[in-house]
Amino acid sequence: MPKAPRLTAPEAEAMLVRAGFVWLRSKGSHRIYPAGARRVVVPFHSGVTLHPKTVKEVLDAITESAST
Repeated sequence: MPKAPRLTAPEAEAMLVRAGFVWLRSKGSHRIYPAGARRVVVPFHSGVTLHPKTVKEVLDAITESAST
């Protein structure tokens, strides 16, 4: 199984927006992006690479929305 790519928050946000997710709201440094019944929370910290579990959540949400 290949490793997940290393993403920053702006890169993940761009991928989510291209997949049809919309920035709903923020709470602190976390941004919430819903699309249908799926919701993704992306932590925005300057210059920090996202945790691999967060990257997996983003990629899973994008593939799920593409197949629906």
